[in-house]
Amino acid sequence: MIPASSRLMICAALMLGKAVAADIVFPAGDWAPPPADAKVIAPASVDRAVAALKDVVGKDGVSGVLVIQNGYVLWAGDRIDEKRPVWSCTKSVLSTCLGLLWDDGKLSPDDLASKYLPELAADYPTVTLRHLATFTSGVHVKDGTLDIGAPDYAPGTAFHYSAQSDLLALILTRIAGEPLNDLFKRRIADPLGMDPTGWEWKTIGERDGLVVNGGAGFPASGLHMTARNLARFGWLYANDGVWDGRRLISQRYIDYATVARVDASLPPHDPKGWYTDLPGIYGLNWWTNGVSLKGRLWPSAPDRTFAAQGNLNNICIVIPEWKLVLVRTGLDQVIDVRLYDGALKLLGEGLPATR
Repeated sequence: MIPASSRLMICAALMLGKAVAADIVFPAGDWAPPPADAKVIAPASVDRAVAALKDVVGKDGVSGVLVIQNGYVLWAGDRIDEKRPVWSCTKSVLSTCLGLLWDDGKLSPDDLASKYLPELAADYPTVTLRHLATFTSGVHVKDGTLDIGAPDYAPGTAFHYSAQSDLLALILTRIAGEPLNDLFKRRIADPLGMDPTGWEWKTIGERDGLVVNGGAGFPASGLHMTARNLARFGWLYANDGVWDGRRLISQRYIDYATVARVDASLPPHDPKGWYTDLPGIYGLNWWTNGVSLKGRLWPSAPDRTFAAQGNLNNICIVIPEWKLVLVRTGLDQVIDVRLYDGALKLLGEGLPATR
């Protein structure tokens, strides 16, 4: 028989989110702690993982860390409600907008970009939307603008992490016929119950009467978000695009976008660039647990793990097999993303024996 105190905790949790399977909830309000008998990682194991993470991140430490499993909050830092620029995590939200438009039949990843932006036809006749979303297009875009220059390389022949995401944002805005902020809010943020005061998608300019939200993630034009809201985004993906019984984005898109789409052998445009390790682990504007020339990104996590990742240590790691989301926001320093493997290893070791 379940003790009265545990029954009260379970009732409270169910009021915040409907349980759709054993120990799985979708919070309608704030994230709730797990009931006493929930099959989740033990607090001691979570504490060890967070401590390991604190040892490798910057001066902001784990103040912006949120660990969610089965829809319950297992650990929360004291700054998870600060709305911060999440830098290139913006790219995964941009990719989500691509997925929504694909679901609507308005595009395909292999559509020519010039179909929607005719000025690309002269210098970039073979560039596709997939090229732009995987940094293999060769399109030169000046940082902070929508200005297009001469090609950097032939499409598909190199990898260049660059501002071409802003050009993709312009194209998707044209296809949507509305700002991507509005599309994301209506189709994703509002159904997830994101606090509207806890996120903002800034703009890079206006074209053809439409406001263009930046896709590259620069603070002046990209996404600003709290860790709480970013965790909701991750929890949607941990559940294959379904939120509380309602499908918000297709399994087809998720399966396509969150696995490596750039071959590990593809050379970087700049051999000395910071991004030389990304071929083999980069999907459709998502980081994946693929295998680069340095090996698997997070060997202690399931192969199907993926993440929205941004500069200055902002990240939302999604592990569907563990029904787990690890968010970290910060404004401190760049670290090797592989260093998150230590925390993931400890979380994995703490998983309940039966799930």
